[in-house]
Amino acid sequence: MKAENMKVVVIDALENLKGRDIKCMNVSGITTIADYMVVVTGTSSRHVKSLAEEVAKQIKDAGGSVLGKEGDQGQVEWVLLDLGDVIVHVMLEETRKLYDLESLWNMSPPTNN
Repeated sequence: MKAENMKVVVIDALENLKGRDIKCMNVSGITTIADYMVVVTGTSSRHVKSLAEEVAKQIKDAGGSVLGKEGDQGQVEWVLLDLGDVIVHVMLEETRKLYDLESLWNMSPPTNN
């Protein structure tokens, strides 16, 4: 599955379950680990887990695969889904503010001046 198609499936799944403040960043110019990084806020631990499960289900239904999943055990604050070309971070609001991934991944690449 192409990164563009995967990104659309992810965002649709998150919107369908009322994920908050969905941000999709094109990080292909600053890293080789993925083309897109998606960050979304869940309203509770249960909501975070449900959002991650729905993304995984929709990706599999669309013919993609989940290469890795972290953080979905116990009291869930942050679930990371590795879909290959798309990385998804589903976080509680406090956790999202603390780690501020948007600022980290929107950094400009270093210049050689």
